[in-house]
Amino acid sequence: MVIRAYGKFFDVQVQADSRVLLATIKGSVRRERLRTDLVAVGDRVWVTDVGEDEGQIELVEPRTRVLARLARNTRDIEQVILANPDQVLFLFAAREPIPHRRMLDRFLILAETQKLPALIGVNKMDLDQATDGRSVAEKTFADYVPLYDVHFLSLVTSFGVERLRTALAGKITVVAGPSGVGKSSLLNALDPGHDRTIGSVSDHTGKGRHTTIATQLYQIGPATFVADTPGIRSLALDAVPLEDLAQAFPEFRPFLGECFYSDCTHVHEPGCAIREALAAGTIAPARYESYAALRRGDTLDLAAAENLDGP
Repeated sequence: MVIRAYGKFFDVQVQADSRVLLATIKGSVRRERLRTDLVAVGDRVWVTDVGEDEGQIELVEPRTRVLARLARNTRDIEQVILANPDQVLFLFAAREPIPHRRMLDRFLILAETQKLPALIGVNKMDLDQATDGRSVAEKTFADYVPLYDVHFLSLVTSFGVERLRTALAGKITVVAGPSGVGKSSLLNALDPGHDRTIGSVSDHTGKGRHTTIATQLYQIGPATFVADTPGIRSLALDAVPLEDLAQAFPEFRPFLGECFYSDCTHVHEPGCAIREALAAGTIAPARYESYAALRRGDTLDLAAAENLDGP
């Protein structure tokens, strides 16, 4: 398994004995793949040991799924963040930086369209404040609790860490989210053997400073791997066809196909089952508005610049 990439070089962990070889790609492999990364972290590869802890990648096994985005300044070239993940953990903070629901929705659309099971982590609960018996973060993320496995965490008090560890056991999980929310701190708590640089939050912008500069896969238990990824404030993904967007919202799915018009956009038409569910309180207003804002746009290129400075 490829556990780290350094440009043209890759750390490959050998299954038989857990040795790590520094490998390059055989020339014939370069001709086999187009419009995506030839080799990415998480790929299962066949490697030849050429001595002195070095190797040559001979073959890349087909990927089961990917977490990917569009390469910069392209419309059709895939940049793989992690190959073959079992699930993704989207990590946000209760405070410092302020969580942005619209950004989370875009992350979740990414996971849904790539058929990647998603977990949501809310870190820094020790900084949160309770009102009316519930914390601000619990209220902010309440709409997601019926839809996804939500983990409220505090790395200062270790609250929620063991429950999350159980959810990660035996799987390959990619951790993604905005900078400054504690991704590296979380991985340090889950895997104390690998100390990672911890960043801070900018006093000027309230946004996190990047500390991870490349995706790396860490083994934190038997058959359990976690991928640390560079901090990202917005994540690009392939443009989603307008007619497929509603399918990326799991709470919409029971009502799809029930509208009066077969080509209903779920924005303005009468007899819309989605809007009826919204009026009945079955669909959360904020989640619906997130859908409608995307649906009304000319395109659904989620890499497009948008003001994400508000919740």
